[in-house]
Amino acid sequence: MLILTLNCRSFSVQYQLFDWGQNRTLASGNVERIVIGDTFLIHKVPGKEPRQLDADCADHTQALQFVLDTLTDAKDGVLPDVASIRAIGHRVVHGGERFTRSVLIDDDVVAAIKETANLAPLHNTPNLAGIRAAQELLPDLPQVAIFDTAFHQTMPEKAYIYPLPYDWYKQHGIRRYGFHGQSHLHAARRGAALAGVPLERCNLVTVHTGNGVSLCALKNGVSVDTSMGLTPLEGVMMGTRCGDIDAGIVPFMINEAGISATDMDLFLNQKSGLAGIVGRRVSRRTVVDEAVVGDARCQLALDMESYRLRKYIGAYIAVIGKPDAIVFTYGEGWEDWPVRGMALKGMEQFGIEVDLKRDEEALRGEREMLISADSSKVKVFALPSGEEMMLNEDVAAIMGWPVREAGAA
Repeated sequence: MLILTLNCRSFSVQYQLFDWGQNRTLASGNVERIVIGDTFLIHKVPGKEPRQLDADCADHTQALQFVLDTLTDAKDGVLPDVASIRAIGHRVVHGGERFTRSVLIDDDVVAAIKETANLAPLHNTPNLAGIRAAQELLPDLPQVAIFDTAFHQTMPEKAYIYPLPYDWYKQHGIRRYGFHGQSHLHAARRGAALAGVPLERCNLVTVHTGNGVSLCALKNGVSVDTSMGLTPLEGVMMGTRCGDIDAGIVPFMINEAGISATDMDLFLNQKSGLAGIVGRRVSRRTVVDEAVVGDARCQLALDMESYRLRKYIGAYIAVIGKPDAIVFTYGEGWEDWPVRGMALKGMEQFGIEVDLKRDEEALRGEREMLISADSSKVKVFALPSGEEMMLNEDVAAIMGWPVREAGAA
């Protein structure tokens, strides 16, 4: 029961081959610089050194073929042939209001994903390219779409309707959708288990971290609010995204500086956030190192990130009441993100106390950690991202395979 999951972006494809029956990852990796040129693949097999392979991939179909060739390669592969793969799972960022759960892909689903591409053109368009590539290369395999937005469809109207003309919502779908659904679901399940509270009675604040950052408020185990909105641009400050700003800044700068709508979108999504404050795209580790030696703008960027994160945590506590836990989930690079400890510092009035030694140990990543002090009234956990496992679980459920508790430690 082998599952191939794909996360297709504009110029990259992230993949994982998972053995559901044996509960283990056989291989994973990334294809980078698709379309751009000088394409390369980083292939990882547990217990072996990662391998970098080079090829020219002009589109997502060629990139997926590169992945399949690597998985079945006599030297670097883990499969005798692609016939061993039983199903494919696709991460799809935006499902609009139609999709409240993962679905088996057919022509109607493909059409619906295409229709919602206007809500997330930078994401749904390459997601759809990956689906079409898999349909072309592996036409006989069942394929499943797993939507980032589905988890947040439990939000009440008061949380997802914007204070804009109501017709905009009815005619154009302008509302809060939220993202990182698989990550927040995994964090909620594990947070409830670690806190010793049944999920259906558990109140949580979950925080997905990385270049994109989002928070979710969960009441009795379901999403009641989340920081990202119609697009992944809203919310806290991120690596290159601005997060919440005065909407009046957009028309002001269009008129003041002659910036086009297209360029404004680029500024807000790719040249703001940490990169905007520091003045260049750099890793958080570089920002931290330069802040330590006195770079004022790097220090400002860290202070801004932690301040805005603290504001959201406080707001969500006001929404859900006393949380059973706050859960931070991270992917690669979490060791470069010390903002977590900075954000929680000084929150003792909310019953939140961080153990600095535990927090420092957790920065190494790779395992679930309690980072709050024993005296803290609210438990705080840091744990690895479970997005891939959530994708696998949904594929297995739709295939009718036995489903275990995903992410169980």
